[in-house]
Amino acid sequence: MAFKDKTTIIIRSGKGGDGCVSFRREKYVANGGPDGGDGGNGGSVIFTVDKGMNTLSDYRYKRKFAAENGKNGAGKRMHGKNGKDLILKVPEGTIVRDSRTNKVIVDMSGENSTVTVLRGGRGGNGNQHYATSTMQAPKYAKPGQDGVEAEVILELKSIADVGLVGFPNAGKSTLISAVTNAKPEIAGYPFTTLHPFLGVVDLKDGEGGFVLADIPGLIEGASEGVGLGHEFLRHIERCHILIHMVDAAGTEGRDPVDDIYAINKELASFNVDLSLKPQIIAANKVDVIQTLEGKEDPVERIKKEFEPKGIRVFPISAATRQGVRELIYAVKDMLSKTDMSVTVYETEYDPMEHIAEELPFTVSFDEKEDYYVIEGPRIEKMLGYTNLDSEKGFMFFQNFMRDIGALDKLKDLGINEGDTVKIYGFQFDYYEN
Repeated sequence: MAFKDKTTIIIRSGKGGDGCVSFRREKYVANGGPDGGDGGNGGSVIFTVDKGMNTLSDYRYKRKFAAENGKNGAGKRMHGKNGKDLILKVPEGTIVRDSRTNKVIVDMSGENSTVTVLRGGRGGNGNQHYATSTMQAPKYAKPGQDGVEAEVILELKSIADVGLVGFPNAGKSTLISAVTNAKPEIAGYPFTTLHPFLGVVDLKDGEGGFVLADIPGLIEGASEGVGLGHEFLRHIERCHILIHMVDAAGTEGRDPVDDIYAINKELASFNVDLSLKPQIIAANKVDVIQTLEGKEDPVERIKKEFEPKGIRVFPISAATRQGVRELIYAVKDMLSKTDMSVTVYETEYDPMEHIAEELPFTVSFDEKEDYYVIEGPRIEKMLGYTNLDSEKGFMFFQNFMRDIGALDKLKDLGINEGDTVKIYGFQFDYYEN
């Protein structure tokens, strides 16, 4: 299975159903009034966290996802059925970005467990809404608003308390299998583990546990994208502590001290903050160390090199579990002294605010009616996606009007508090915030 923690997909919300033009047709009613029903709202695109997922492989083959369109209205004031929302499940820690700007739309972390990214188009009004004293048989109904399409990048940055890093075949998968409920495949060649595994370390003594991420084996040049370096390194960014696992026995013919420095160099090259995270060194495979007479014990050599730098070294054997308990409790102790707040990336881009950015609008004063008028396709389009009956929707529309400069234009025309503003079928009293 190919590793997939970053992918690009196209999402689209549903179109609103069209309003209906219809008139009452009853046996004893010669001139029945308009009774065209409204169209249903289009479905929205909603992202939700599924804690049972740990990769984005579900989005590997299918690239386009669309919510359902709303149904058209019908006669006898029959409202069209709303389109079904599209629910896209992603692992916790997934960041949704706009593909054009690379700006963050939402980080599916922390309290962001379910977020509407694209709202469906509002259904159009049937002709029943347009009857007046002078036009009692309106032959017009409003079409439904179009859906919104966006190309987004999904990027997974796993959320774990502790990241397990090191070269391939250092024994990380064996350790995580021994101390957590994760079951990665294990074999003796590089990149056997093709995506991060998250497991919960349960201390079984009432002290609580922590989440451990097995980050696939890194290689030199990973920070430059060699191998799957970038894909793996981004998973370490949210970890609070790193367990740096090294093959102390040198079974692959590598020098353990050189390995530690090489991996730390890759961490710093990718993101300098990674190199500043607290570390513990797990000197693995002590069960197969064969120290020749007159040659320094490799574990003692690692301790002499790194413990003066404040990095504790624990000799372990992930295969026999020798020293594993001491390592895990040392990590737990470090976590108890660490700020455990999760970094959640702030929203930088709302695709709904940009759907009409190229369309014009006007602001004017109607002297005859004594009110201000804001209209144009840009305003009408945004109204179609906004529920003004809800406080959140009203605030969204108010912010939109401010951001596009409509409120400034009202002030330029001399508007005062209490004056009336008409926006298509809506009238508002103007007040300064």
